[in-house]
Amino acid sequence: MATKEEIQEGVTEALMTVDDPELGIDIMNLGLVYDIAISDEGDVKIEFTLTTMGCPIGPMIDEQIKDATAHIEGIGAVSTELVMYPPWSPEKMSPLAKSALGIV
Repeated sequence: MATKEEIQEGVTEALMTVDDPELGIDIMNLGLVYDIAISDEGDVKIEFTLTTMGCPIGPMIDEQIKDATAHIEGIGAVSTELVMYPPWSPEKMSPLAKSALGIV
């Protein structure tokens, strides 16, 4: 069975393949993933947000998260929760995302 650290690494890598369709940047670099919790059994709960409240792409991102993480060795059930607090802001983006969007 994979360790929590191995699952964490796999989930993080997988989430870097999930792009915000409007911005074309992955949800990790955008700072949209707030928490990745892994149980002792290997079940994963991912808390994520959207760039704006009421953004219609929430269900699409949710599905892409589940698809991207499905292949990870040792992973159990994956659940997601869309949260709106704290609100997302551009300060949550990585330097790579800020550079790609021209934010200084």
